[in-house]
Amino acid sequence: MNTTTAPKSLVMGRPGLTGNLARRSAFDWLFALAVVLGAAYAFQRYQASMDGYEQAILIGSVPAMVALGWFWGPLRGLSLGVGVATLTAIALYNRTPDAFGADLSQADNVFLLKYFISSQSAILWMAVLFCMSTVLYWIGLLAKVGTAGGVMVGGVVAGGSAAAAGHPGGSALQAGTDNTALVLGSRLAWAGVFMALTGTLVRWFESHQIAPDIGHIPVSNLYEVFVLFCWLTALFYLYFEQHYRTKALGAFVMLIVSAAVGFLVWYTVARDASQIQPLVPALQSWWMKLHVPANFIGYGTFALAAMVAFAFLIQRQAAETRWWKLAPLGLLGLVLCFEPIVFRAAKLSTSVSYWAVYFGVSTLIVGAILFGRQRIAARLPTPEVLDDLMYKSIAVGFAFFTIATILGAFWAAEAWGGYWSWDPKETWALIVWLNYAAWLHMRLMKGLRGTVSAWWALSGLVVTTFAFLGVNMFLSGLHSYGEL
Repeated sequence: MNTTTAPKSLVMGRPGLTGNLARRSAFDWLFALAVVLGAAYAFQRYQASMDGYEQAILIGSVPAMVALGWFWGPLRGLSLGVGVATLTAIALYNRTPDAFGADLSQADNVFLLKYFISSQSAILWMAVLFCMSTVLYWIGLLAKVGTAGGVMVGGVVAGGSAAAAGHPGGSALQAGTDNTALVLGSRLAWAGVFMALTGTLVRWFESHQIAPDIGHIPVSNLYEVFVLFCWLTALFYLYFEQHYRTKALGAFVMLIVSAAVGFLVWYTVARDASQIQPLVPALQSWWMKLHVPANFIGYGTFALAAMVAFAFLIQRQAAETRWWKLAPLGLLGLVLCFEPIVFRAAKLSTSVSYWAVYFGVSTLIVGAILFGRQRIAARLPTPEVLDDLMYKSIAVGFAFFTIATILGAFWAAEAWGGYWSWDPKETWALIVWLNYAAWLHMRLMKGLRGTVSAWWALSGLVVTTFAFLGVNMFLSGLHSYGEL
């Protein structure tokens, strides 16, 4: 017997913790050190403003941030860049103190703050960059494919290289053959995420400089959570874009982000929503820091899955010539476009022209997609890839939405004395949860695939949007502090 042969389990098994740590690069460790030092500075500088729960969240975020950065490399550069930009904004504010803290009027006097990295400036840049990204994604998707890239016909790459055909995305427009517009669209999406995160963190700092007990994490009202929704949806898409090595879906996913930006612009102007407001008593809880982000990871990934489902249905019906077969897809698209406009008359009367233009542009986009469906379908990833991405998006969203619902129950018990009260917001959250629970059950237990699952995922966006916005518009209850 050869006693020098290593056991098979050690040879074939996955590397242990020591092996994983040994494979880390110098940049990985520098990133981990930067995260630790940043958290230590935040703890030392702002400890007096945090209770025990918040301190525990800060400490727990360190290994989570390091693990995320090691898992997905681009997050390291994004995190470090956002950290530098945020600290620069804080330093510029702190150069001129007032009676309480930093003088926030410097946002109108200092060049970098006024035009780039104050919270309002950064969030406006986010809006512009996401819209520009959407346009460039569509230009890239509709651009002619050169002979080097080939053309996708029926999910098969014709005329392209074998390497391109073997990519996980299965599309002619792959990492090595992406045209300039697609590459720029992706980079602008990254830039939009960068500005959104910078604006969010700077806004958090600004809130603490107004007056005692005003400071709070900026996820407390519709303005702030729309910013959260935009960058979370875009960031999850960018992960899948890299994973599947295809940028073609950016044209669809960024449409929902741009639609959210359109609502955010209206809400900012009509309600002066960018102004930082004190928290209502029900929101003065550390639970908000956990519940709201987890909830919006669910909303963002459900929206992402719906747009992937839309792309899937466009691909499946590319060759369809009978208008009545296309009518349901067009009708649902118009419903989704029209949904933000369904305000009560008093709320709509001051902004009819804006929403008429919004609906008109949305209608043209849906119509153009249906009209050009054959050209678009030829450039999309294979149906198998779209189906897989749809499933993974819903699975991630369902997990976080479940966590958010449980956390919300604990928060409700602390704020209102009961875990569940059948408040309209709670009821619709349960409807959303049941909808995606049924979708996952049918897929995992019954093998649901293809057109039916795509229609279900796309229709789910109507339910999710009503839970997100419709309840705030039409229903009242314990969550009425979020009313439009």
